[in-house]
Amino acid sequence: MDAKSLFDQTTFECSKLITQRYSTSFTLGIKTLDKKFHLPIYAIYGFVRYADEIVDTFHDKDKKSLLALFKKDTYEAIEKRISLNPVLHAFQLIVNQYHIDLDLIEAFLRSMEMDLDFKTYNDSRYHEYIYGSAEVVGLMCLKVFVEGDQQMYDSLKEPACKLGAAFQKVNFLRDIKSDFEERGRVYFPGVDFNAFDKSVKQLIEEDIQKDFDEALDGIRRLPKGAKLGVKVAYLYYQKLFDKIKDLSPETITHQRIRIPNTKKISLLLGTYFGMKLGFN
Repeated sequence: MDAKSLFDQTTFECSKLITQRYSTSFTLGIKTLDKKFHLPIYAIYGFVRYADEIVDTFHDKDKKSLLALFKKDTYEAIEKRISLNPVLHAFQLIVNQYHIDLDLIEAFLRSMEMDLDFKTYNDSRYHEYIYGSAEVVGLMCLKVFVEGDQQMYDSLKEPACKLGAAFQKVNFLRDIKSDFEERGRVYFPGVDFNAFDKSVKQLIEEDIQKDFDEALDGIRRLPKGAKLGVKVAYLYYQKLFDKIKDLSPETITHQRIRIPNTKKISLLLGTYFGMKLGFN
């Protein structure tokens, strides 16, 4: 391995470590992808994770300036095809290799800016935020999975967006307490945290289930090397969503819902063997 390859590989390993530290479920899903997809998806996750940390974690810093610098450095890395920030270097390698559209990156960074500007969301902002924070991340991954097949990408864009939207809305429900108490945010338009009741919860859940249902056909049509990993993520979030649906509004506004790691591993194994036997 030459010096440049060593540098590239090390930056990918940094993004892999970030993924492992921040998301057990995402790490499990990546492990079930074809090996050729592992480092590219780690690189995408590392990028979006670090941007999200800027707006959610560094409360004693000037978040707006930090995010503006991160955005500037991102585009400079993509243009110059190098960055001394390992997360951005790994990301630019994947953006350039798989021709990830810059408008997807712009939409994502715009959603991060929205987290700094808005505490409540109307319908327009809500849909813009979900597109930028979740749907485009799915589209970045889809760019990797189709490996340059534009026709396949175009045919799978809509279900990929639906899956990203479902995941994000489940996150909103799961984190409704911490988002409101720690960050003052309520993402669901027209929803008053202090008046969150069964009827409101049910309407949100119906919308989420519709996204899940529309995403499933796209998962079935993914390339073989990507299908299992995405199906694991789908089943994990569906399981988390089912758990949330069984709980009262009072419960989810007072505690964060989790799935134990043992159940995550069980989901992984069940999906793996099910697909090997042709049941999924």
